[in-house]
Amino acid sequence: MSPMYRGFCRLVNTILFSSCFIAIGQAADETRPNFIIIFADDQGYNDLGCFGSKTIRTPNIDRLASEGRKFTSFYVACSVCSPSRAALLTGCYPKRVGMEKHVLFPYSDYGLNPKEHTIADHLKSIGYATACIGKWHLGHLPELLPRQQGFDSYFGIPYSNDMNHPDNKGQPKLTSDERWINQESALTHWNTPLVGNETIIELPVDQRTITRRYTDKAIEFITANKHRPFFLYLPHSMPHIPLYVPQDVYDPDPQNAYTCVIEHIDAEVGRLANTVRELGLADNTYIIYTSDNGPWLQFKNHGGSALPLRSGKGTTFEGGQRVPCIMWAPGRIPAGTSTSAFSSTMDLLPTIAAITKTSLPASKIDGYDITSAMTSDTTPRNELVFYSAQGDLNGIRIGNWKYLEITTRNQKQKTSETRAYLFNLADDISEENNLLEQHPDQVSRLKSRMQELDREITGNARPVWRKPD
Repeated sequence: MSPMYRGFCRLVNTILFSSCFIAIGQAADETRPNFIIIFADDQGYNDLGCFGSKTIRTPNIDRLASEGRKFTSFYVACSVCSPSRAALLTGCYPKRVGMEKHVLFPYSDYGLNPKEHTIADHLKSIGYATACIGKWHLGHLPELLPRQQGFDSYFGIPYSNDMNHPDNKGQPKLTSDERWINQESALTHWNTPLVGNETIIELPVDQRTITRRYTDKAIEFITANKHRPFFLYLPHSMPHIPLYVPQDVYDPDPQNAYTCVIEHIDAEVGRLANTVRELGLADNTYIIYTSDNGPWLQFKNHGGSALPLRSGKGTTFEGGQRVPCIMWAPGRIPAGTSTSAFSSTMDLLPTIAAITKTSLPASKIDGYDITSAMTSDTTPRNELVFYSAQGDLNGIRIGNWKYLEITTRNQKQKTSETRAYLFNLADDISEENNLLEQHPDQVSRLKSRMQELDREITGNARPVWRKPD
């Protein structure tokens, strides 16, 4: 055999081997779709057209619902920002990962431990491109920012948009209406930073354009990674107060402030979803839209609505932790459907692992694989423990029964009062009828299980990361 012929044979074998390798890789990618999680901030259960709003127009998010599936019994693990975000990314109750004590501030010296296994860690380990674009709020120090938590890149505000760098001092003494009327206040009255990876790149950030700029960055990321699997975590800074929008969509009437912001978010979701469609990625992409907790009702026309649920942000009533959720994946999730299957943001990590046919680490988590709920009304989740915004044990839901035990403290008088509630959510989604006295057996059962679960979570809690002395 001549050297030239042997060389030709080697070339043919190399081409054949490469073709087989590419085919195997393509087959593997078929089980590894793209994932986009859009996480609104303080958006209520009733703040989307597809969830019953009569005043807010959300045609783009409604389209995701009409082409996908609504989850009407979907919960976050806490009614305020930082604990809720920790739970989504780790699949754990905030108390299990040491993040249950309210929210982080610009002066906080702790945050989510980078040793925790996040959705981004999981997907990055199997070859996904990962990006966090938006509000982080799990620690602003360099050791705690998204690139230490499994993300390849970060662009966003590191905490809430009503917080100032570096120590949260100097907040404007303006009413919400005054801030809305004076949109320039985004630059003249706040000192909120915009961070790129670990560096402040804009101070103060122009909050009027931040929702649109998040979307611009998200579209850049999707376009750059259209030929490989990707995970985009897009936690919007709004509708958390203060509310701002670009000039071209601004409604000067402060009574319409919240509506204006949600409709702007909807338009930006539309841009993002259209990019997925135009790039031919729709049949291989999951989009999940939800909120980090219920609406901030005390801000009235700058806050949303949780109707027909009771109360809102900062409470363990349904309005604080039951949130709107839409899951979209053409060909994988049936279009135009709705489910009341009991589910939570904590279930997203194990569900994504199941979809990608990959195993999670052995460390304990509290989420379940809810792929069954994407196509039916079956769910492995039957219970959820409720913790207050300060991390106090407040209650539990088992099936349709919900027990709450809420202590109200009067700091001035140094007194406290505890009230207990029992609701049957199947008949009373608004939590209007306290059945405590009628069903002492249910109270005993739920209270016992609540305490049992809390003991296990507390006993196996893992530490947060703290700045060394």
